[in-house]
Amino acid sequence: MRTNKIFDLITLFLSFLYLTIFFTFLYELIVNSQLTWKTYGLQFITNIRWDPNKNMFGALPFIYGTITTSVFSLTISFPISIGTAIFLSEVVDPRVSGLLTAIVELIAGIPSVVIGLWGIFYLVPFVNSFLEPTLGHLAFIPLFSSQGVSGLNVMSAILILSFMITPFMVVTVKSALDSVPDDLKEAMYSLGAHKHEVIAYVSLPYIKRALVSGAILAFGRAFGETMAVVMVIGNMPNISLSLFSPGYTIPGVIANELTEAIEPLHVSSLISLALVLEAVSIIIIIAERWLVRKW
Repeated sequence: MRTNKIFDLITLFLSFLYLTIFFTFLYELIVNSQLTWKTYGLQFITNIRWDPNKNMFGALPFIYGTITTSVFSLTISFPISIGTAIFLSEVVDPRVSGLLTAIVELIAGIPSVVIGLWGIFYLVPFVNSFLEPTLGHLAFIPLFSSQGVSGLNVMSAILILSFMITPFMVVTVKSALDSVPDDLKEAMYSLGAHKHEVIAYVSLPYIKRALVSGAILAFGRAFGETMAVVMVIGNMPNISLSLFSPGYTIPGVIANELTEAIEPLHVSSLISLALVLEAVSIIIIIAERWLVRKW
């Protein structure tokens, strides 16, 4: 009995410690970003010009770049992840599945800077020499209008993020599929259902909460990714509908400019970007919790 109380007290202390660290971090962001909010107000979020040499700072290009790369990468990754997880859990032999799952988990552990180097030497040339000319036939669609010749653009960032977040979703969805009770599937098979029908009408509906959680986890991974994206996105604070134009993200500009920022307004603006990133992350988590409870 005493051991249980001690354990409860330890876990309670650790929980409060974590919350204290989080709120202290949030407080520091708010306090150290006050200069920007006093100077620009909410216009800081809507301004499109970022020029440290003239002390002009606007967050919209970075917000746009971060959301664009994250949303499109999740759009690409989501069906691939579900298909791969279904293959590993429901189709392939369990022994082969264990080996392939280990490989997927190994890919998830590759450092982002290594993936960024792969992106520079292989992905960027692929986008520049093949993907952009191929999709150039769809240039009447603003998303695919050609904007440059370097391959350092939003499309490269989207593809590299898709590669990075897919293993996280695959592992999450596969674990959920493995937890589907066999009785439910056997009951469906006894009614004459085929495997694809069991997956569509039993397994996937059973794990819909895990699908939402996995998607949010992957989105958060893409939303906060820094090094790999910085290395391939082109790092230009502009807003363009074309995915083949250079872009910039909030984590990227913070990583590139914080160590070189001298002017107080510049430093405050970078901290304000971090606060915006944190605020959006919190909103996403709240939305995910709401969706899970709704279901």
